[in-house]
Amino acid sequence: MNDKTNLDSRKNQLKATAISIVKRLRENGFSALFAGGCVRDMLMGSIPEDYDIATDARPDDIIKIFKRTVPIGIHFGVVLVMENDFEFEVATFRSDGTYSDGRHPDTVTFCDARGDALRRDFTINGMFYDPIEDKHFDYVRGEDDLKAGLIRTIGNPFDRFDEDRLRMIRAVRFACRFNFNIEDQTAEAIKKVHDKVLTVSNERIRDELRKTLTGPNPDTSIKMLDDLNILHEILPEVTAMKGVEQPKNFHPEGDVFTHTILTLTKLADGRKATDFREELHPVSNNSDKKNLYGSWELAMAVLLHDIGKPVTFEIADRIRFNNHDSIGAKMAEKICERLRMSNAEKERITWLVKMHLYLRHAQEMRISKLKRLFAHDGYPELAELYKVDSLASTANLDDYNFCQNMFEELKDEEIKPEPLITGNDLIALGLKPGPIFTKILDAIKDEQLEQKITTKEEALRKAKEFVSIDSS
Repeated sequence: MNDKTNLDSRKNQLKATAISIVKRLRENGFSALFAGGCVRDMLMGSIPEDYDIATDARPDDIIKIFKRTVPIGIHFGVVLVMENDFEFEVATFRSDGTYSDGRHPDTVTFCDARGDALRRDFTINGMFYDPIEDKHFDYVRGEDDLKAGLIRTIGNPFDRFDEDRLRMIRAVRFACRFNFNIEDQTAEAIKKVHDKVLTVSNERIRDELRKTLTGPNPDTSIKMLDDLNILHEILPEVTAMKGVEQPKNFHPEGDVFTHTILTLTKLADGRKATDFREELHPVSNNSDKKNLYGSWELAMAVLLHDIGKPVTFEIADRIRFNNHDSIGAKMAEKICERLRMSNAEKERITWLVKMHLYLRHAQEMRISKLKRLFAHDGYPELAELYKVDSLASTANLDDYNFCQNMFEELKDEEIKPEPLITGNDLIALGLKPGPIFTKILDAIKDEQLEQKITTKEEALRKAKEFVSIDSS
């Protein structure tokens, strides 16, 4: 049984379990329906990855009916039900009061399905489905907007965005995910209240950006965020790239912002090509290539790789951006901290921005230098960043192809060989531990990577030579 068959089987089990939860609620005298995104996905011909269930059962009732539950949002009528190793949010039909914090309702009132639909965000997410009777319930004309390809708020857009300001970015995410347009009145409302997005926590903005940039159209999402005046609020360093000219012989595509959007387009092209190939020849979910294109760190690095250019712009013999990679890395670090990213995410993104030009002239580099680069866990992402950066400018992939061919041909033991000697061997030679140890061991490793030495005896002789040279 291949991975695709396993995945299909699990999705079938997930749906069957969701239906069984609906049945159990019905058997206990309550109504229950599939709600929200799973209904949207089914109408669009996709298999949902999760199922939310809405019911007129109260939280206490839900907890009594099911053996394994977690009251994750009991004040809002939400209970997590765990069945067959799956988790389902089961929520009581409710209408919401005011949102004084711009995120949570101050009060909730339990109601019926129609009232519940009216408090949701967008029409395409406000529909219900009865899996027992095979009936749809659409109180907000969501199916019409699905057919028209529109993202529209339910009711007054100003009210919906006042309730939760993150919905402004979510509108962009859904539009780009499905290749939809944002309905005119919804878009105009975002443009008028865009500055309120900064009342949303940086963590929530980060999580929404992650979903947007790792989605199918990261380039469109950044342009749309810019058109709606949101981008300048959440990432002013990116909008600062607009209008910053570049030398036409290296960047015929245009200014720095245009180039950045184009790199995101090339990244999206790579994702789509990989997805298409996987449909023809299914691969493991652990595939390095699949993980690479889904990398949040890579997507952010593509977006931020040239943010150092506006502050380093100068005209000498030509337009130059001296040290924009290093300066951009420091700027990227601050952005990562502002968005409350993990240390691992921050370090990888910062490293990628700093190293994004490193593969230039790779064919002239020492083999030891390249092998050290290949040994870095971030090399595959760096190679992809360099590739899309090149495709969005000169389209010269000579250095990229040279590196990739070598990377694929070399064995792991050639890239990460076991050390021929250690610090203990240097102590045995009579040396005292200190900074010289690092110098000697690094020099020995370079010789090993260059395949100039292959045995411990050769390494020890070389170490003695280094000590003699250093002493002289």
